[in-house]
Amino acid sequence: MANLAKLKRRNTLGAPPPFEEASQNLQAPEIAPVVTAPAVLSRDEAVPVRKPVGAQQDDTPQLRDAQYRIDGRSLRRTGRTLQLATRVSWEFDHKLRRIAQRDGLKLVEVLERALEAYEVARK
Repeated sequence: MANLAKLKRRNTLGAPPPFEEASQNLQAPEIAPVVTAPAVLSRDEAVPVRKPVGAQQDDTPQLRDAQYRIDGRSLRRTGRTLQLATRVSWEFDHKLRRIAQRDGLKLVEVLERALEAYEVARK
């Protein structure tokens, strides 16, 4: 007969810590504080750069303008948030990507223009 006692898993973690040494995360609030999102910037707006603590404030126009930099992510923002997935033929995909590369557009921009042209032609 097989000895199954060897297959038992032994407690390798040891004894649990006393209650006083346990984490106090149960005393923390359950709801995180509400943080408001920053305002959405247009492509022409700049993001203010933080100054080091104790820095002097100069009101010369050159230094005031230098305190702002253009955020690259806000320049690439398109405002598109809904994902659209579809299956297309290899030829359609190849043609769509060639047109987008040739005209320096995103795939979605080519599709948007195609939809507009379709609606105009349909009238």
